[in-house]
Amino acid sequence: MRSGLRTWIEVDTGAIKKNYDSLRGILPKTCKMMAVVKSNAYGHSLIDFSKEISKLGADWIGVDSVVEGFSLRREGIALPMLVLGFTLPELVAEAAEKDISLTVSSFAFFENLPKEKLSKKIVENLVRPGLDIFRHDFRGAKIKIHIEVDTGMHRQGFLRDQKEKLFSVLKRFKDFIEVEGLYTHFAQAKDPSSLEYTRGQISQFLEWKKSFETAGFPLITHAGATAGALLYPEADFDMVRIASGLFGLWPSHKLREVFEKKIKLTPILSWRTLVSEVKEIGAGESVGYELTYKLSSNAKIAICPVGYWQGLPRALSNNAEVLLNGKRAQIIGLVSMDMIIIDCTDIPQVNVGDVVTLIGKDGKECIDVYELANHADTFQNEVITRINPLIKRLYF
Repeated sequence: MRSGLRTWIEVDTGAIKKNYDSLRGILPKTCKMMAVVKSNAYGHSLIDFSKEISKLGADWIGVDSVVEGFSLRREGIALPMLVLGFTLPELVAEAAEKDISLTVSSFAFFENLPKEKLSKKIVENLVRPGLDIFRHDFRGAKIKIHIEVDTGMHRQGFLRDQKEKLFSVLKRFKDFIEVEGLYTHFAQAKDPSSLEYTRGQISQFLEWKKSFETAGFPLITHAGATAGALLYPEADFDMVRIASGLFGLWPSHKLREVFEKKIKLTPILSWRTLVSEVKEIGAGESVGYELTYKLSSNAKIAICPVGYWQGLPRALSNNAEVLLNGKRAQIIGLVSMDMIIIDCTDIPQVNVGDVVTLIGKDGKECIDVYELANHADTFQNEVITRINPLIKRLYF
């Protein structure tokens, strides 16, 4: 299964299905699910995970960039697809051709649309004097867009006082653009003890929704992600955007404490490497770059061919453990670019080629991504998304 690999990722497709079924079970039957696979599917493999979740019945795919969308289209992923991040103007035409919907969150999008498809009046109204921004080919496909509105996160999105101008622009562009969706992002939905802010965002989003409907735009509306789906069912609307939950990860510890007895989420990813060398080192010796770890007694150490190039945080130096032969072994010394050193003194019969677990289970022991994130003083999503995309992902 791992022939020729020094480090690899294992992804459990059975666990993907369990998570999908669990999350589907809390959504209304009329509510669609967008599987958010941005950033290499949070480190789980953009293409492989998208194929699995498509087979299970996801309604939409969410990506960060149109380049991710192009990759999925080439692989035969035909589901409706939304780019959640910024799209370069020169890629808008190809997105339209490949039926990929784009997020529009500022007027700059309209200012950069291809000149040959715009009337003189529109050009005069939207282009700043002396700025030639229309340099892109457009081959005739209608552009599908989802409008993102800023209800309090203050990242991407149109603000309340831009509403009337936005409607005016959208109507002028109706021959070239299909307004397909309306959405927002919650800023604080992961904290069950702080509901007021998110409910304020929901209230403001409902105002936007009503205004769009009054203006005559039929829309797919969406606001919640995994945390929102759990805490704010009133904000399910037409669709929810699910990412963390599908990977078996809780968006926050607080959310896990409240909901883990009500819904089962199973981590789908394990990260393994192997032992490449074993040696005995005497008491008083130090190991690794900068000699940051000094042995207090004779020790048996093992080298593993994985480091911060592969995505193992350098902050885990002298500060975390791995699993070897069903037992815990401490990382000692600095995490190098491509190697770590572990203390396996108390583990008998350690041999070159033995499997070492960085994330996952080995016998009765388990190291989950939350543990690594805690040692690295970061968030679990940062740990998994930074696993080098060149590492082989094995789906089974």
